[in-house]
Amino acid sequence: MDGAVVMTGAEVLAQSNFAALDGMNVGLITNHTAMVGDRHLADLLHEAPNVNLVALFAPEHGIRGELGGSIDDEVDPTTGVPIFSLYGETREPTAEMLAGIDVLLYDIQDIGPRFYTYISTMGLGMQGAAKNGVSFMVLDRPNPLGGELAAGFVSEPEFTSFIAFYPIPVTHGLTIGELAVMAKEEGMLEGVETLDLQVIEMEGWYRDMLWPDTGREFIRTSPNMPDFETALIYPGACFWERVSGSEGRGTPEPFILLGTEWADAEVIVDDLNARNLSGLRFEPTTFTPEGRRGGGRTYHGIRHVITDPYAVRPVEAGIHVLHAFYTQSLAHPDEVDEGFLSPRISSHAGSERLYDMMTSGASPEEIIDSWANEVREYDEMRSRYFLYDSRS
Repeated sequence: MDGAVVMTGAEVLAQSNFAALDGMNVGLITNHTAMVGDRHLADLLHEAPNVNLVALFAPEHGIRGELGGSIDDEVDPTTGVPIFSLYGETREPTAEMLAGIDVLLYDIQDIGPRFYTYISTMGLGMQGAAKNGVSFMVLDRPNPLGGELAAGFVSEPEFTSFIAFYPIPVTHGLTIGELAVMAKEEGMLEGVETLDLQVIEMEGWYRDMLWPDTGREFIRTSPNMPDFETALIYPGACFWERVSGSEGRGTPEPFILLGTEWADAEVIVDDLNARNLSGLRFEPTTFTPEGRRGGGRTYHGIRHVITDPYAVRPVEAGIHVLHAFYTQSLAHPDEVDEGFLSPRISSHAGSERLYDMMTSGASPEEIIDSWANEVREYDEMRSRYFLYDSRS
C-alpha cells in the first residue's frame, strides 16, 4: 500500500472498525485479491470483536489463490471458517449455505471485461442473497481499465452464460459496485428487485485512472492475469480462446503473445503496424507453450507492445488482430486445420455478428462501427450509476 492514492472499499470499511457490520453474522465472497494492507480481509473480519464471520464463498481459482479446476467445499485453514464453493456444481449460494447470515459481502478484484467470471459470481451471489432475505454489500475496487472504456457488442440474450452474465459490452467501464447497482436497478438480474444492496465506496479513485494511477500493487488476479499490461490487452485477446491458435497460455506472456502454427509472423506484424492502432505496436514472435495448452506445438505470431496505455483500445485492437490472422488464413486453406475462425467465437463476442461480418468480408472498421449505437445507449444508461467522477 506504500504510495497508494486509492483506498478500496474494504480498506474504508476496515478503517471504521467494520462499523457497518457491527453485531452481524457475515458471509464473504472473496479470493486472494481481497488484501487490506498486508492482511487478507477474511482474517481481519475473523479477528474483529464486533463481527461474526461465519462462512466464506469461493469463486473460480479459490479463496487463497488456488489454481485451476473446480473448487471444493472445505475449511479455511487460517480462520477455521467453512468455505462453500461457487465454482463447481453450485454457483449460486443456497439457503443452506446462507443459513444464519445477515449480510453477504463481495470483495474480489475485477479487471473490466464482461467474460471475466468474478462478476458473474457477484450476480449469482446477489440472486442467492435476495432469495433468502440476506443483505448484500459490495466492497468496491478500481477497474484497472478505468471507468471510461466501454466497447464491443452488447451481449444478446441467447448468449447469456457464465462468461456473458449481463447484457453489457465486452468492456463495461464500471467498478464492481457500480455494476451491481446498475444490474439491480435495470432489471439485469432476475429476482433482485427487493435486495438490500449497499456499496462501500473507494476513496481517491477517479474514472480516468488506469491501474498505475492508483499507486497499488497489481495482484495476479488469476493464473493467466499476472499484471496490468496483460489485463489491458485481455479484452481483445481473449477472443483467441475461441479460434484455432494459441492465446499464449503456457508461456510467461499469456494474451500478450498470440499465434498459430501456420502464420507468417513478419507479414502479419507488418500488416498490423501499418494500421497504426492507438497505443500499440507489434513484434513478430515464435513460442512453444508448456503444459496441456501447448502440447509441444510451436506457434508463430505477434507480441503486443504497449506504447501508450491511455490510448489503447483493446477490443478494437482485438478485432484488427483477428482480421489480420483471418485474412492470412484464407490464403493458406490447406495449412489451416478446421479453419482459423469458427462460430464458437460468438460466445465471447456475445453475438453472431462478429463471425458473420468477418467471414462475409467486412473490414475491422465496419465491425467496430456496427456496435456504436448499442454502446452509445449503454453509455447513457451506465452514466446514471456512476459513483465516481473523472479528475478533469
